[in-house]
Amino acid sequence: MRKIKEVLRLKYEAGLSYDTIGRSCNIGHTTVGKYINRAQDAGLRWPLPEDMDDTLLEKLLYPRSPNPDVKRPLPDWIYIHKELKKKNVALFLLWQEYKEIHPDGYE
Repeated sequence: MRKIKEVLRLKYEAGLSYDTIGRSCNIGHTTVGKYINRAQDAGLRWPLPEDMDDTLLEKLLYPRSPNPDVKRPLPDWIYIHKELKKKNVALFLLWQEYKEIHPDGYE
């Protein structure tokens, strides 16, 4: 979380570019962009509130998925493997068949 705080400080306090911040923090410029986007999505502004600890910051930037306990049926991998050996069978076709049987399955 210390690195994220430093990224936010360099962006909003110093006004540096993503490339410059990335070189300063030893991370990629795309990671800098992701950190800043997450902070904006969470409604965070610089400077961060003094009472915000790393745990709260992590919860705001990386919220849990809404239903982590939902069980989705797995595809039949053996069937898929056998079917893909046949001519004119594409993975997309097999996925469509899977979704017809299991509409709440993986996407």
